[in-house]
Amino acid sequence: MNISQKQKSILVILVIGAFLGFLNQTLMNVALPNIMSEFHISPGLGQWITNGYMLVNGVMVPLTAFLIQRLSTRRLYLTAAGLFAFGTLVAGFAPNFSVLIIGRMIQALGAGVFGPLMNVVVMNLFPPDKRGGAMGMIGLALNFAPTIGPTLSGLVVTNLSWRYLFFIVAPLIVANFILAYFLLQNIGEPKVLKFDFIGVVFSSIGLGSLLYGFSNAGATPWSEFTVWGFVLIGLIVTGLFVWRQFSTKTPLLNMNVLKYREFVIATVINIVLMIAMYGGALMLPLYMQTVRGASPFVSGMVLFPGALVTAFISPWSGRLYDQYGVKYLTLIGILITALGSIVLASLTLTTPLWFAVVGQFLRQFGLVLVLMPIQTEAFNALPLSLMPDGSAMFTTVRQIAASFGTAALVTVMTRSALNYNNAHPNSSDVLVQLHAIQITFLTAAGIMIFGAALTFLFRNRPPKDLI
Repeated sequence: MNISQKQKSILVILVIGAFLGFLNQTLMNVALPNIMSEFHISPGLGQWITNGYMLVNGVMVPLTAFLIQRLSTRRLYLTAAGLFAFGTLVAGFAPNFSVLIIGRMIQALGAGVFGPLMNVVVMNLFPPDKRGGAMGMIGLALNFAPTIGPTLSGLVVTNLSWRYLFFIVAPLIVANFILAYFLLQNIGEPKVLKFDFIGVVFSSIGLGSLLYGFSNAGATPWSEFTVWGFVLIGLIVTGLFVWRQFSTKTPLLNMNVLKYREFVIATVINIVLMIAMYGGALMLPLYMQTVRGASPFVSGMVLFPGALVTAFISPWSGRLYDQYGVKYLTLIGILITALGSIVLASLTLTTPLWFAVVGQFLRQFGLVLVLMPIQTEAFNALPLSLMPDGSAMFTTVRQIAASFGTAALVTVMTRSALNYNNAHPNSSDVLVQLHAIQITFLTAAGIMIFGAALTFLFRNRPPKDLI
């Protein structure tokens, strides 16, 4: 892909920022036991290291549609990068758990801007037949960062303090801020928009409640109010937010993006992908550490080849999209992901570890063939005037689907374990856990096959035909 020096500089700056933002979504998972031990906190409280970050990040995303149009590219990115850098330093030097959570939430305020802003800038910089390649580069941030997070975290925590997870990120985001200050240029012209305060309140409460409820479902039964209650509140208030956006003259998020058929199809398939991707990604570390008794580092190394294929294949998948379009590329990728899930569903107590590596490799290979082409197809369906709203909506749905997917597949695992234990009361805990993980991977494979069927709704238009 031939791009100008200006385009290259902007793309590199935005990809680095987004990479660090998405990396921080999963960077703390492996470090959680060490942090719990140092601050003497329970697992329920400790999970807020990740949940708090995801919550603030998710709440920020709808607001970015307004911010992207209201503020200049340079001003918005520098503000976001500055917040992220400040939050990173606060968390790294945190004297207690409360300050650590505050630091993580300040990080998330900045990180919530990175993804949507990056999408909008790329769609403005590149013509339709070049966007796939550019979005493939973005895939390095969007898909590689969360998958490499646990491996990197395991390596750092095994040899150093958990605080180095922040001390390593801090100079990188500061350097990125300096690069952006000197090299980042404005894309488009800011608009004078009326701020929909009521819309912000509805979206914050609605999305915040949904994400909180789904996050709790990972460790709490659905019968508890902290799960079903917050999910119900979230659905009701999010419904009010959607009604508000259709009824007000100055919506926070323009719902007209839903009038574009290809955008809606791509968004629905993305929901399926997120459920299978994030929910399924939780199962393999559980198998490695709970069933096989492997260390976090060994577990991370089993995931590592899958993370590597994400890095190498992302740009290639974007070029394939530019050449052939989305329909068959998505179908092939989803079926490969389903095959990888079936391979992982066949793991036993004595399966060689390389078999788990192959299953995870197939899952990641299939996902990386799909994720950026699906996103690019969604954005290509929209006019540039709706791009901030489309990016914010697509990213918001992605966040909710990832959170729901984790909760849903954890629920499948919990119910499967309970049913197996009732049918085989003399079975060991390890066998019960193994059976539950196998059923969960099979469920993920079934969800992916449903997603494969949805791909036939696409019109197979190579992006060069959109020029």
